[in-house]
Amino acid sequence: MFASSSIIAFSVFSLLSQVSASPALHKNTTLNSPRKIGKRCTGEITSLSDVAAAEECDTIVIGGFTVPAGETFSLTPPDGAMVSLTGELTFGFQEWEGPLMEINGNDITFDGGGHDLNGQGTLYWDGLGGNGGVTKPAPLLTLNMGGTFSNVQVVNSPTRAVAVNGNSLTVSGVIVNNAAGTAPNSISNGAPAGANTDGFDVAANDVTITGCSVNNQDDCLAINRGTTITFSNNVCEGIGHGISIGSISSDATVSGVTISGNTVTGTVNGLRIKTDATATGSIVENVVYENNKVSGITAFGVLIDQSYPATLGTPGTGVVIENVSFDDTNTVSVESSANAVEVNCGSTSSCTGTWNWDGLTASGGKGSTIKNAPVTGGSGF
Repeated sequence: MFASSSIIAFSVFSLLSQVSASPALHKNTTLNSPRKIGKRCTGEITSLSDVAAAEECDTIVIGGFTVPAGETFSLTPPDGAMVSLTGELTFGFQEWEGPLMEINGNDITFDGGGHDLNGQGTLYWDGLGGNGGVTKPAPLLTLNMGGTFSNVQVVNSPTRAVAVNGNSLTVSGVIVNNAAGTAPNSISNGAPAGANTDGFDVAANDVTITGCSVNNQDDCLAINRGTTITFSNNVCEGIGHGISIGSISSDATVSGVTISGNTVTGTVNGLRIKTDATATGSIVENVVYENNKVSGITAFGVLIDQSYPATLGTPGTGVVIENVSFDDTNTVSVESSANAVEVNCGSTSSCTGTWNWDGLTASGGKGSTIKNAPVTGGSGF
């Protein structure tokens, strides 16, 4: 009887020891994929054939290699894994839908070490982006992950660069460098060769993008849906379309957005909210702009427009924009042929709440119009 009890006690102790030695789960994890616990090992990836074995480990090291044309580098590390990139990833050229790379999981720490994800966009660019011509894989990188993603340069994405679809994610120190797409090429008919090269497209909750830079030919940031989103201390330049919320289609919610401390230089638009004219059942609410510096804008410094895809066309009323504020000091200067501030709302019920713009100073341009919006404060428009 005594021996049997000892065996039982030892078994319980052994089981408890195993449990306590297991990797801890992060208390604030938001699920982006099924939970997956890794082994205490280091997995090395130097080709796609290494991925499955490396995904068993809690530390993953990705070396530089070329991803075969027409294939997605899909990585699903265990929860809490540490992932590092130690060389350039180049994606082989092929006309297909993409994406070129995706990362899935929870509480992942990804450090790119300053290395490149090279999409070889120059082989695809024809001035048409996603609107025809050569079929271009998009996006270059999809983040279906929570945790942190940092220190990567995304170079020459065929169209959209980074799609943020994972909740509870901080992106920092990422460079989106599509500057080469600004010049025309032999097949772009005089237009910039790159098009639809969005920097960050966000459709997720609890997202922070900070300390990043984008040089491209479309939105620096485009928020399509999500709550509690911060875009701070970033640089947007090139001939892009600035920092955007939208376009907002039907049945979408964007709530709790802070656009803070960013520098936008020489782009077509500066700060923009755009909602589809025919959209219904959507809301954009509680948007705060603070301490942004916007200069050299060629079309619209601040544009809030409910007539997308037309610009300043007949606005719809099916999307509610509520509570938009400019706090602290935001400066917006535009070129002489541009408009400093344009607000085009369908009705006073579709643009509502508190729109305190005391923290906005605008200059330059050929005039401004506020239509059906309760804007108060601000100067220069």
